[in-house]
Amino acid sequence: MSLDSSPLPCSILLLAGGRGQRMGGRDKGLLPWHGEPLIAHLHRLTRPLTDDLIISCNRNRDIYAPYADQLVSDDSADFPGPLAGIRAGLAAARHEHLLILPCDVPHIDAHLLAELRATAQRNPRVPLMVRHGEFWEPLICIIPTGLRNAVERAWETGERSPRKLFMQLGGVGLECPANDPRFANLNTPELLHPGLGVSE
Repeated sequence: MSLDSSPLPCSILLLAGGRGQRMGGRDKGLLPWHGEPLIAHLHRLTRPLTDDLIISCNRNRDIYAPYADQLVSDDSADFPGPLAGIRAGLAAARHEHLLILPCDVPHIDAHLLAELRATAQRNPRVPLMVRHGEFWEPLICIIPTGLRNAVERAWETGERSPRKLFMQLGGVGLECPANDPRFANLNTPELLHPGLGVSE
C-alpha cells in the first residue's frame, strides 16, 4: 500500500512531553539512537504524511521546533501524563483526524501507518488503537478531532487513562501480531543501547 494512497488526511502528533523518569529525568525525545535523537527518526517517518506535524513537548522547545509545524505543551507544569499532550494536540490539529505516536517507538514503520490510516477511514467516528496480542497501544492511535470536547469532559471528571477513555468513546483495535517488534518501547537506557533488548 502506498503511503500517499490513503484518502484520510491526518494531523500527526508526536508525544515528547513526558517526565522521562525511566531515563533519569532526561528529555526522552532528544536522546540519541543510531546517531540521531529519537524524535528525528519519527520525524523522518511521518513528515511525508502530513502538512500538520505537531510535537507535544514541555522542555527544549527550540530544539524540537525544526521537527514540527506546531509545538504544543501541557496546560499544567506537573507532567500530568500523555492524555494532557493528546488534549493539546486535539485542540491544535488542523485536520479531522489526529494520528498519535510516542517518541520512543522508532521501529514503527510506514506500512503500519498506512494500515492505521486505511482502517481509521473505515471507522471514521471512533478512536482506533493498535492491539497486539492482549495488549492495547492507546498512544499508537488515530482519533477523530471531533471527539475533542468528549475528551475534555472526561479530563474534567478526572480521567487520565487514554486507553480507558478511548474505549469509553467506542474505540476499536487494529490487530497486529503478538510480540510485534515494531512496538518495542525504548524507554530505558539499556534499551537505547544498541544490541540490548531491541533488534537492530
